Amino acid sequence: MKQNLWIPLVLLLNACEKPAPPAAVEEKVEVVSATNWTKKTELFVEYPPLAAGQISRFAIHLTRLDNFKAMRQGIVQVRLGPSVFEVASPSRPGIFGIDVKPTATGDFPLSIQLKGEGLDDIHQLGTVKVTTKREAPKPEEETNEISFLKEQQWTLDFGTSLVEAKTLQEDLRVPAEVTARSGGEASVDAPLDGRLTLDTLPIIGTTVKAGQEIARLTLPTSTPNDLTGLELAKAEAQTMLDLSRKDRERAARLVASGAAPARRLEEATALEQNAEARLKAAVARLAQYDNSSSAEGRVTGSKLFVIRAPISGTIQTVKTTPGANVKAGQLLFQIVDLDQVYVAAILPEAEFPKMRTLSGAELEIPGVEAPRRLDRLITIGRVVDSPSRTFPVTYAIDNRDRRVAINQTVYVRIFTGTRESTLVVPETAIVDDQGQPVLYLQASGEGFTRQPVKLGKRQGGMVQIIEGLKQGDRVVSKGAHLLRLASMSTAVPAHGHVH
Repeated sequence: MKQNLWIPLVLLLNACEKPAPPAAVEEKVEVVSATNWTKKTELFVEYPPLAAGQISRFAIHLTRLDNFKAMRQGIVQVRLGPSVFEVASPSRPGIFGIDVKPTATGDFPLSIQLKGEGLDDIHQLGTVKVTTKREAPKPEEETNEISFLKEQQWTLDFGTSLVEAKTLQEDLRVPAEVTARSGGEASVDAPLDGRLTLDTLPIIGTTVKAGQEIARLTLPTSTPNDLTGLELAKAEAQTMLDLSRKDRERAARLVASGAAPARRLEEATALEQNAEARLKAAVARLAQYDNSSSAEGRVTGSKLFVIRAPISGTIQTVKTTPGANVKAGQLLFQIVDLDQVYVAAILPEAEFPKMRTLSGAELEIPGVEAPRRLDRLITIGRVVDSPSRTFPVTYAIDNRDRRVAINQTVYVRIFTGTRESTLVVPETAIVDDQGQPVLYLQASGEGFTRQPVKLGKRQGGMVQIIEGLKQGDRVVSKGAHLLRLASMSTAVPAHGHVH
């Protein structure tokens, strides 16, 4: 018996009510149904057996295959031999009701044509028999089909796809780690002892460019390291300069009068210049002391050591604060380039010989449905790690979309070996039914069957089917879990489709 899905929050059971039969039909009869697919649309039609001179109400359900939603407008024609019956719009979204009244008995080709929503499509349904008296169709055999109404399919996230043959390669799925690229990570250390003098330091997450100023360092004073000693040194230097200047003036007068040789003036001038240099040095040390004692570092005339970013990237670590005293070699910042990163797949050493036939790889990112193709191979590790007996295969990826994080654990599928043609379906078609992988075949527009399968390789969001399917089967690729719920339901809602 067909099992029916009862989802009261999604579909009211009276959404597809059963209208009264036409006046020409005096007794209830079973309907004929047919399902057909083209590349554009899916047709599911139900109608009473055809009899000359009697009206048969066709309930035509049309689904777009680009989004698996109901056709909401369009002109539909039923062609029965030379006769054409037409309706200009659906009676409700997706359902077109047409009264068909054959005029003669015999075998006639039946087709249904749709024009609307940018589509021009035709479904050829073969030859049908028109009799003198309406005949009941042959009773259907008992099946285990799961009933899932069109009104439910159109409302939910639902879709189907054909089982196709595709070329797959031998592959190996291994864990991998995201790392910074070579030259894409830099630690910024304090070059000298000093005090950081910027009002605001860059915070974690700040993007910087290579050469950009990120801190300023005021160097500490040399000995003496107290204010009194520095002021004393300045006073002594000033006194020595005053004495040297007077001595140089005296020597100039003596040389001019011929009382002293010219050498005496030269020596006095040199002593004056040395005294001037000592005074300038004392003044500079005093200014430096004043500057280093200020967190802001704004003493007039002071010279600061500027710290710049060595690479472009994002600041990941900040190990200091404004105004802090730092030591030479102390870590201040850590910068990482996140725009391009490396993905290192970790392979067992037994797989190393297969690297001679390495042909590509895919990155599987947690939370991202579709895998990402890895195109830029950096290196195949030639040294096996002794403790783990593994070696890395490293690829570079463009990470400007920030889909992966440094040190994140991901998975990489490595492709090697020969290619083979095999049947595949989307991974979304597979449902885990108590440990058994199953999928659901579409037997008719509203009838589905549960099909256990044996799975093989996975690649590019597709999975190989080793047993259980044949090419051309149509499987539920979106919303397969809804069919599992339907198969578990014991409620049987009322249903009728002659509109």
